[in-house]
Amino acid sequence: MTQVWITVAGLIATTAAIKASGPLALGGRRLGPRPLAAIALFAPTLLAALVVTETLGNGSELVIDERALGIGSAAVALWRGASVLPAVALAAVITALARAVV
Repeated sequence: MTQVWITVAGLIATTAAIKASGPLALGGRRLGPRPLAAIALFAPTLLAALVVTETLGNGSELVIDERALGIGSAAVALWRGASVLPAVALAAVITALARAVV
């Protein structure tokens, strides 16, 4: 097996263990509202971390370029109440304008 397939097999086993740990730990009990609220924030937090890492990361370096302006404009638009599609369009326009200027 290659290194990639060993990594994939390890990730599969880890994912299965994580998914099985919840029912084993709780034993059929219901979670309270605070743990449920924390769990609900895991997916958006992970997605945001992945977006920032893929957009601003270059190996082990942090790269601040035109894409950072796009992300910032989308973040402000979403914070101000815009829906996702206009925020993505705004980010694309801001990034394109910044690249055109530089």
